[in-house]
Amino acid sequence: MADKAHPAAKFELLQSDDFEQYLLHERREIGYILRQLAARRCMITAYLGDSARFVMTSVLSVNDDDRSLYLDVGNDDALNHEAGSANSLLCLTQLDKVKVQFSVTRPRMAHFGKYPALLADAPEVLLRLQRREYYRLTAPVSHSLICRIPAPNLNSRVEARVIDISGGGVAVIVPPKDMSLSADEKYMDCRLDLPEFGPVTTTLRVRNIFRITNRSGTDMLRAGCQFEDLPVPMANAIQRYILRVERDRKAREVGE
Repeated sequence: MADKAHPAAKFELLQSDDFEQYLLHERREIGYILRQLAARRCMITAYLGDSARFVMTSVLSVNDDDRSLYLDVGNDDALNHEAGSANSLLCLTQLDKVKVQFSVTRPRMAHFGKYPALLADAPEVLLRLQRREYYRLTAPVSHSLICRIPAPNLNSRVEARVIDISGGGVAVIVPPKDMSLSADEKYMDCRLDLPEFGPVTTTLRVRNIFRITNRSGTDMLRAGCQFEDLPVPMANAIQRYILRVERDRKAREVGE
């Protein structure tokens, strides 16, 4: 473990139209996910309590009763003991490109076989962002992708930066002050400007809202939105845009 590596971004589910789609409560299901993490030696960013300090670790083993687990430690004894005396560890990782987040409590120094390790109580809840039905394209950095959303009680549209897009919807960074989005709410007459393909006008339904803390420590809100009643020509324009961006991206990779 080391706190010099780049940390993963924290994410916290604030609102959703279907919480159970993201949260696991059943102990056996959580134990299965933890064992998958152990079997694949997935690297985990573990934040110490509510602080910005973190350690890099992995799941070594899950006890048979699914009530505790062992985490790996590194060469920094001081950092290991700091993690072992924290109230909890907020763990972030990925499994098959699905983001997984959970908290373990009562971490304490122990031994796994002959080697030092952290023993902690297994999580009671595990957050898992499942893979989506549609392929999602991360918005390119070469140009800004903006979605203009009509703001209730305002005679204007709020510009929200798009961070990914698919044939089924978009994820946007929610403007913190201009307006407040709510899960399962519909926003009509939203305008998405696609470079070289023109504007797409659609109704967006907010499916979930997450708070994300990026690597610099800045908090932002991410809203996952679904297209509703999207006309076929506009759906085709989105697919063509995604294909073009992916083709250009692959061409640059080959050129490198």
